[in-house]
Amino acid sequence: MSDKLWGGRFTTKAAEWVDEFGASITVDQQMAAEDLQGSLAHVKMLAKQGIISENDGQKIAAGLIDLQAQLAAGKLEFTVANEDIHLNLEAMLTANIGPVAGKLHTARSRNDQVATDFHLWLKHRLPHVLEAVSELQLTIVNLADEHAGTIMAGYTHMQHAQPITYGHYLLAYFEMLQRDYERFEFNQKHTDILPLGAAALAGTTFPIDREFVAAELGFEQIYHNSLDAVADRDFALEFLSNAAILMMHLSRMAEELILWSTYEFNYIELSDAFSTGSSIMPQKKNADFAELIRGKTGRTYGALMALLTTMKSLPLAYNKDMQEDKEQVFAVTDTILASLKVFTGMLQGLTVHKERMRASTERDFSNATELADYLANKGVPFREAHAIVGELVLTGLQTNTTLQDMPLAQLQQASPQIEVDVYEDLQADVAVNRRTSLGGTAVVNVKNEVARAKHILEQR
Repeated sequence: MSDKLWGGRFTTKAAEWVDEFGASITVDQQMAAEDLQGSLAHVKMLAKQGIISENDGQKIAAGLIDLQAQLAAGKLEFTVANEDIHLNLEAMLTANIGPVAGKLHTARSRNDQVATDFHLWLKHRLPHVLEAVSELQLTIVNLADEHAGTIMAGYTHMQHAQPITYGHYLLAYFEMLQRDYERFEFNQKHTDILPLGAAALAGTTFPIDREFVAAELGFEQIYHNSLDAVADRDFALEFLSNAAILMMHLSRMAEELILWSTYEFNYIELSDAFSTGSSIMPQKKNADFAELIRGKTGRTYGALMALLTTMKSLPLAYNKDMQEDKEQVFAVTDTILASLKVFTGMLQGLTVHKERMRASTERDFSNATELADYLANKGVPFREAHAIVGELVLTGLQTNTTLQDMPLAQLQQASPQIEVDVYEDLQADVAVNRRTSLGGTAVVNVKNEVARAKHILEQR
């Protein structure tokens, strides 16, 4: 006969290495606090409903509270022999209070128990993710406020396009993170559903009170289908998807931090606290932490694809494959929290080379669109204006002359509609501040958007 708690119908013990392969305790011990919390709510309900006696309920509850204290003190030791967090804690409870501990598992299964633990674990951690996103957003907004008027080149295809402000650039990432925040915020809705009471897959014959358990554990909703309750991992997939999008956003900005801190760009400098050196080249200052965040994005994508692949062909209801769900979510939670903290620190210690940024717009022909718009306002069809300016840019490249340095006579030879006021329009700061359309890069817009962003953060 097997010595497992579920081993009554088994006659042969598995080899130790087989037990190790099947065990999940090395991973799911992270849910020990949630497992004990769920068990306490369950035993209170069992006693309240008269499913077990009040005396037995009190003994079991006292034993669980003692285990909570031992867990907090770091005194619990888990074993592969008991395979998962549920059986480990039940074995400890039995050792402490005797056979009455066996009544705790009345009207529940490990299937709804593990689902409840997992929901609770993520429910407890999503607020920390939201807080970390908010901290990074606040750092970005403060930096954008400081650099609302800092002129820099805007890029498309990694080529100079039009002048913008650094503050405007930063607020683009605020908006991305705002969508990330909203996705994680919504993720709470699908995490905040109680599976306990579904038992193995079909519900239970005992007169349980699922609403009582939900209230005890702080769940807003209850699964209305027992099959769905034990088989659902959508909340975990949503989390991993949200995390993958978040890391993609961080990776994009990390790439720009890496590029812009190079000798060739020199737009910014990362603080020493978030840089490393070379073991052979004394002059090096590497953006290693930005590179690590860029690299960890792949790990996050992998976790999402791993769980999607695990779930894609599982029949209802519970299958052992689903044991693979938690490791992905646990690891990604650690990754995104650390990445958000590091990113916040990198931006807080950032040095911005304003003059270098502005200088990048002075000889790059990024004011070409201003001249085309100028001609369009003079009645020249835009396509014709585009061609005229294109020819002037070609001449400028051949003669190493910028548009703003070309004599008026030369400009008028290309188009008689050009007058002396064109030189004002060709200045980078004028080009920026003329873009007052909603969402545009004008400094007044940036200031307004900073105020809007701060209001959003203050409402949380």
